[in-house]
Amino acid sequence: MVDLLYANDEVGAYPKSWYAASTDALAPFASLDGEVTADVCVIGAGYTGLSAALHLAQAGRRVVVLEAHRVGFGASGRNGGQLGSGQRVEQDALERMVGKTRARALWELAEDAKALVKSLVAEHRIDCHLKPGIAYTASRTSDVSDLHAYAAHLADAYGYAKVEALDAQACHALCPSPDYKGGILDMGAAHLHPLAFALGLARAAQEAGVTIFERSCVRRLDHGSPATVRTEAGRVRADHVILACNGYLSSLAPMVSARVMPINNFIVATEPLGEGAQKVLTRDVAVADSRFVVNYFRLSHDGRLLFGGGESYGYRFPNDIAATVRKPLEVVFPHLKGVKIDYAWGGTLGITMKRFPYLARVAPNVLSASGYSGHGVGTATHAGKLMADAIAGEADGFDTMGCVPTPAFPGGGALRSPLLVLAMSWYALRDRLGF
Repeated sequence: MVDLLYANDEVGAYPKSWYAASTDALAPFASLDGEVTADVCVIGAGYTGLSAALHLAQAGRRVVVLEAHRVGFGASGRNGGQLGSGQRVEQDALERMVGKTRARALWELAEDAKALVKSLVAEHRIDCHLKPGIAYTASRTSDVSDLHAYAAHLADAYGYAKVEALDAQACHALCPSPDYKGGILDMGAAHLHPLAFALGLARAAQEAGVTIFERSCVRRLDHGSPATVRTEAGRVRADHVILACNGYLSSLAPMVSARVMPINNFIVATEPLGEGAQKVLTRDVAVADSRFVVNYFRLSHDGRLLFGGGESYGYRFPNDIAATVRKPLEVVFPHLKGVKIDYAWGGTLGITMKRFPYLARVAPNVLSASGYSGHGVGTATHAGKLMADAIAGEADGFDTMGCVPTPAFPGGGALRSPLLVLAMSWYALRDRLGF
């Protein structure tokens, strides 16, 4: 079986992304060697784990974080940087899934997630270029009416009036792409430099007293009180364990792995576009479109187009990531055909069957949060805090997020990837045919 921690990346090194090139890495943390004890052991140093560690330390807990590579190495340091409103599943769909009362509670938690990210950036002075605004654009006319109806529903049912409906003219004034027929603009959402945010969380956690070990891959978790977390060179005995591994969880918790599947996604950064940036976006907002194989993009603070998308199936990254992403980029922006691509990178995230995160109690003293399905900037950061709260005995938020049923993927690990390939291939074909 492919070990995704090492299948596509150099050991202990960040990918050669624009994110890594445009921010200063922290000095390396030591690897775990020998035995240590803690109140809480957090496995994984992405948004989930770092947020959990920070909030636990601020509450007076002794916290150890174990990271197989570097802090912010995984999806937290590679994603599109979009801090979206709501959950990954739209509110009207959540209402059908869990009822209006629970759907409202989930909306409020999602608003808390956005507010948490913004407050952490401000409180810890994290220089991550946080800016307001995400546009959701439609490649089909039918999707425009759906987006406008959803904006009206958020205003009417939730009192959320920060979303503006965009007709074709207004959409093209914002994003001059011939592929888009209209959309909505959410100025309550935001975008940021994801790796800089992760590194800022790590600095804050360290200053709060958290002990972080890098290049300390967890090989086994022995349940009990205390639990024992084992790496190749050491072990941590802890009263509580938090699993914050997302798409890299592997066999540490089979009940979670059956419900959270790793998939890969890809991003490129073009050369600086100069005045040509105005032909991509006329305002400093991010964009995600309505295709099932989603395209998402924004301009960097140095004027590059950061564009995510492309199709690739299996656990290995394609040999030519730039060529994979160039195809949808040139569909959205035909005038950029042949544009120079300076950086291209991939990353592994976790998805669930219902595209809703999976928060679970693996054991009485072991909590897990993962499966953010492409909505992790806010949700993962908030999930870390919710797990910290649950350890402190305030589990309402954690339990509310766990109220959405999360079925296992059919066939478990053996069949879920082939089934996903079939499904994604079908939806990608529908995108191309305009259905």
